[in-house]
Amino acid sequence: MLIDTHAHLVSLEDPDEAVQRASENGIGKIISMATGLDSCYTTIEIANKYEQVYAAVGIHPHSASSYTTEVINKIENLTSEDKVVAVGETGLDYHYMNSPKEIQIESFSAHVDMATRLNLPFVVHVRDADDDMIDILTSARLNKNPGVIHCFSGNWETAQKYLDLGFFISFSGIVTFNRAEELRDAARNVPFDRILIETDSPYLAPVPHRGKPNEPANVRYVAEMIAKVRDIDIPTLENQLIKNTKTLFSNIN
Repeated sequence: MLIDTHAHLVSLEDPDEAVQRASENGIGKIISMATGLDSCYTTIEIANKYEQVYAAVGIHPHSASSYTTEVINKIENLTSEDKVVAVGETGLDYHYMNSPKEIQIESFSAHVDMATRLNLPFVVHVRDADDDMIDILTSARLNKNPGVIHCFSGNWETAQKYLDLGFFISFSGIVTFNRAEELRDAARNVPFDRILIETDSPYLAPVPHRGKPNEPANVRYVAEMIAKVRDIDIPTLENQLIKNTKTLFSNIN
């Protein structure tokens, strides 16, 4: 069994068919991410519909301008829902700057505080913002196993900084791209008990589906590449990934 630890089922053309195809391809569980208050409600609705789907609730940095105290309080209330296992997706994105830097930092810091108080892991999106991200996380009072750096796309040196802070590192379809040698080097070196995999559906489809809409069933291609670069068999990787996922997302059955 494989687990897709990060997908956006609300953004798929047909979430029902995607969940079915995932099951048919041995994907036993999916964690679906929200990106704002409205998508929190929809994400939880989808999670409640399927035994194998779980939810994370939060505000994506692209939507950080929607952050207010009232909104974050509503999201905190949603964490009590049975299928919610994490806070997120949250973080910093200085590449697109869809929201001003200051409000991204304010929103992200509020998410970190909430997750820490509630003893929930948080799912981190970081793009072109590693320096600020590491500064914030270093200054924060973090729980053991605080969260995951999702869709990691950096090098081994950067991965080490997040690992030193207690984070898991999640690899997406990017690890299968032809020019991703530095990323594959990171995937080779991250401690075995700190690796997770994901699709980030409907984005970043792996080879051989690059350029097409992504879906959770494709997480197997990520697993195959991780197994290849670490020179291990798929069953060994699967077993460890299940342990890692349940260590971080402890509310998953």
